[in-house]
Amino acid sequence: MNRFQNKTVLITGAAGGMGSSHAHAFHREGANVVVTDIRAERGRALAAELGERALFVELDVTRKEDWDTAVRAAEAAFGPVSVLVNNAGVLSRSALIEDGDLSDWERVIGVNLTGTYLGIQALAPSLRAAGGGSVVNIASTSGHVGTALIAPYVASKWGVRGLTRTAAMELARDNIRVNSINPGVVNTPLITEPLHEGAAPVSDYYAPDAFAIKRLAEPQDISHLLLFLASDEASFITGSEYISDGGLLLGPALAAGQMQNRS
Repeated sequence: MNRFQNKTVLITGAAGGMGSSHAHAFHREGANVVVTDIRAERGRALAAELGERALFVELDVTRKEDWDTAVRAAEAAFGPVSVLVNNAGVLSRSALIEDGDLSDWERVIGVNLTGTYLGIQALAPSLRAAGGGSVVNIASTSGHVGTALIAPYVASKWGVRGLTRTAAMELARDNIRVNSINPGVVNTPLITEPLHEGAAPVSDYYAPDAFAIKRLAEPQDISHLLLFLASDEASFITGSEYISDGGLLLGPALAAGQMQNRS
């Protein structure tokens, strides 16, 4: 299929585990892919791997001037952008709120929430010039609950949910749809590798056996949903939240055979 033939897609945090999966998925569907990331070496390597119809632009999502540069570069190479994927995100260090470091709060809110805000702000004129398009913000199941020890991350993802709905209302008349994907625990280095020296990876604290789907998500699980939401197949969907968590928010599932003796 070529659902994104002649369309340009800009992805933030594209050099990471989920981001690179998203970039490959859109590229396979015929899109021009603008790979953006603060990690220049990895971003350039991904764009080179994709080859034709790919461009790397170094982007710190917390800097408005970087966004302006990225939009100019994308439009110069491919024309107006049709899809924005606000994928860049960081986790917070584990700490009680009363023991938290303000700089960690500012870093996480800056990347996860302010970065998403600046992306929508910067890309809205380009999406409008393209005749409309789609914004997909990557939120989290952590934005639906309270989770001890990671207050900055939880707050940022709750914020992304509200920002998504507000942007959907503001941009609807310009034929721009805005939705969010809320992944559960995804098998990426963000989850499977320590955040800092001496810390255990998030995956050490998560056992999927009790839940409906007994595994971690793979990046392509999220990419498949992303392709749908960004495509014309979802043309009547905006301001919506799609949870892809294997049943995590549902809570523990029934054990196998637990209802066999029901009367």
